[in-house]
Amino acid sequence: MFRLNAQQLRTQEPSSEEIKKIKRNPIYIILDNVLDTYNVGSIFRLADAVAAKKVFLCGETLTPPNPRIKKASINTWRWVEWQYASTAVEAIAKLKAPFEEAQGRQSSKLKIIAIEQHTKSIPLAKFKPEFPLAIVVGNETYGVSPEVLKMADQIVELPMFGINKSLNVMVTCGIVLYRIVEFL
Repeated sequence: MFRLNAQQLRTQEPSSEEIKKIKRNPIYIILDNVLDTYNVGSIFRLADAVAAKKVFLCGETLTPPNPRIKKASINTWRWVEWQYASTAVEAIAKLKAPFEEAQGRQSSKLKIIAIEQHTKSIPLAKFKPEFPLAIVVGNETYGVSPEVLKMADQIVELPMFGINKSLNVMVTCGIVLYRIVEFL
């Protein structure tokens, strides 16, 4: 197996031409009050890894440039498209608007998928994504906000088999994103 060293892992910033060549997948990521800047930075890395179209940073989520986001993201925030919204509800409304306008001309409708433990959730293994979609991950303590859960087309959860009942938001986001890209 080929292994990269630490220097090789720290990619040089791509040129604008290289960035334009990236085929973005029809996946959006919404951070609903994610407070830990290392989680935010790591989610930028995930967004880059799966070539997501855009990341929305909402509510109390800190935004770049931030030294901890920069460090955890290894600068991917510079080429992963992102936007701030005052709430995740606002981000969803902004994101859905163009899809709803085009609904008469296209068969695609943006699906909102909340990642949360909930009475209406389904296990990740039973989730069959439809594209385009937006996944919403929530606050490290309180999860996805109740308003967003009401707006979600589906709620998906990772089954927990041990004593601990939750995973880190970035870890959960990574597991879900890589499951989703299997369907592209």
